[in-house]
Amino acid sequence: MESLLVDVVHFYPRENAQPHNTIRYEVVNDEVPTTTIVRRGQPFNGVIRFTRPYDESNDLVQLVFSLGDNPTMETQGSVFLRRDAVADKHSWTAKIIDVQENTLSFEVSTPVTLPVGTWSLRVVTRQKNSSAREIYDFDQDIYILFNPWNPDDQTYMEDCTLLQEYVLNDVGKVWVGPIKTTRGKPWFYGQFDAVVLPACMFMLDKAEFPFNQRGDPVKVARVISKIVNSNDDEGVLAGRWDGQYDDGTAPSEWTGSVEILAQFLETQQTVPYGQCWVFAGVVTAVCRALGIPSRVVSNLVSAHDANSTLTVDKYYSENMEEMESVDSIWNYHVWNDVWMARPDLPTGYGGWQAIDATPQETSQGQYQCGPAPLEAIKQGVIGLSYDVDFMLASVNADLMRWRKDPEAETGFSMVDTNNYHIGRMVLTKKPFVFDPIGDEDREDITSQYKYKEGTASERLALMNGVRYSERAKRYYSVVSNLQTDVTFILRDIDLVSIGKDFKVTIDIKNVSDQGRNIKASLSASSFYYNGVKFDIIKKIEGKLYVGPQKNEEVSLVVKVEDYLPKLVEYGNIKISAMAIVDETKQSWADDDDFQILKPNINIKFKDDLIIGQPATVELSLLNPLNSTLSGCEFRVTSSGIAGRALRVPAADVAPEGLLTVELPIQPNKLGNISFVATFKSNELKDINGAATTEVLEG
Repeated sequence: MESLLVDVVHFYPRENAQPHNTIRYEVVNDEVPTTTIVRRGQPFNGVIRFTRPYDESNDLVQLVFSLGDNPTMETQGSVFLRRDAVADKHSWTAKIIDVQENTLSFEVSTPVTLPVGTWSLRVVTRQKNSSAREIYDFDQDIYILFNPWNPDDQTYMEDCTLLQEYVLNDVGKVWVGPIKTTRGKPWFYGQFDAVVLPACMFMLDKAEFPFNQRGDPVKVARVISKIVNSNDDEGVLAGRWDGQYDDGTAPSEWTGSVEILAQFLETQQTVPYGQCWVFAGVVTAVCRALGIPSRVVSNLVSAHDANSTLTVDKYYSENMEEMESVDSIWNYHVWNDVWMARPDLPTGYGGWQAIDATPQETSQGQYQCGPAPLEAIKQGVIGLSYDVDFMLASVNADLMRWRKDPEAETGFSMVDTNNYHIGRMVLTKKPFVFDPIGDEDREDITSQYKYKEGTASERLALMNGVRYSERAKRYYSVVSNLQTDVTFILRDIDLVSIGKDFKVTIDIKNVSDQGRNIKASLSASSFYYNGVKFDIIKKIEGKLYVGPQKNEEVSLVVKVEDYLPKLVEYGNIKISAMAIVDETKQSWADDDDFQILKPNINIKFKDDLIIGQPATVELSLLNPLNSTLSGCEFRVTSSGIAGRALRVPAADVAPEGLLTVELPIQPNKLGNISFVATFKSNELKDINGAATTEVLEG
């Protein structure tokens, strides 16, 4: 009998995608799809057509799946097609379903621990009485991904309805800004775009991540936290925080992850520039594309503990002038949570794990962070993998202020300690809700990271961490015992819109029976959101006398002409207040951060959107300044229109004038679609907007 030769292999990409929850990947919906995307530990179907009828009694057909160039036992699946094959969650099987002359239908089952990636297929055929083999190499991509719907998968999420949000939702929100003015910045993840999975594979290869480890979501998540930044291995994004972005894209201009991943894949070069929420947006796109449940997390008032003391330490001179410190406090910081079991740890530490791709401190010699179990962070168990101590400090460190003191044994005496300042609120997007213009989709998950501030449980958790750190013990062993008979309160500032003046006030109360001479200073400075000072806007200092049992106040008025020339990106301002009492040497310091508020982009649709038909979207923005806006440009991204990111130049805008731009679009997807927009000009940046609408059938 003549050799059994393969004519065609087909894997029904669209039909397999439905039960595998991969139907939304763009390549599966091509007119003639050539890429198969399935999930591990779940059967998928295929068919082989031969050049002659298949003889079940004499012909042998072997499927050899492999991952990478040098397959091992973990990265190769070699199975014969058999009628009696029984699916096993730990091994490869290939079961014959039907034979019709020269066409053989089959079902493949894969191990639930299989490494994820682009698998290749070789079909080997021979006859039982012959050693002669015929080889057919299938020339299409087969992506096999994590399967959080499968109870045996390490990424399994028991409440599968949440996977609609944490794996399948391609648009979301990232909360940015200081605690008083934090706002949800819309972000388009776009994990189903045709470039994203190839970009993910390129990332893992560039990180030189071994193929046989790509089935472990703990290791995959850790390497994602490393390769999304570029500090070690020329990864996806270069971080920059100094406002100088002329040779790249300013972080505030990005509307989503796809454009970044597409540029990285096309150029195979690091993309400039990102900041924490951009890193986190890309991480979410990558994790969701690979099948790891993921969410973006924003920590308002976030500690960067650079010396592993579980404290943030601020230092002042003898005269209470602020000195440089290695620790810093970010207005907010954004990272990711990923969901998985942790068989590498004691029982009880599965579920959400924190990972952080923003390069802050090295972990095991490289800029990577996590996965750190939220339960370990909450309980202060810092000995568990990975980086629990750094994440614990981020959300729950104590703020300690130290004054240079020649008489103190350590050279410094404690001014005060604040147990409530760090980790004021931890936010993420609420599942199944998207509010383009408000915050109805905001979810407070602070209680998942720490106990309520000031409770015994919260103090015990932090002290549990301190107990395991000799360096932290030294800091927490110092107790302030200075006399404090003058109280100082820095008043909260109301919301300040750009173009408006504001006033800062310290209330001083002398509760003693003797007068007090006080040296005080009050300043407003422009800051980058990561805590780095740009410039002092205005400062007052001097001495005042407060009589026994008397009240006084110190105020600073900041006019628009004072701050506007000195604002940096995002409009963050820090108020710093310091005082020292001559008679008792009591010292005090406090600070407050707020953000100058900017307008939003208004997005309107002039008509109903009909699939395949031209339509118009209107973008508008009111200039809040008493000066002209020049160099204006909108950037718009949507999953439901042709073109990933559209750039729309706009005319100059008169002082306090209205800018309106009409953008022609053509919807290419049915159902609800979201638009995410940003605006920049020479005078005003970091303006955002979003809208959701429905695309109808014609």
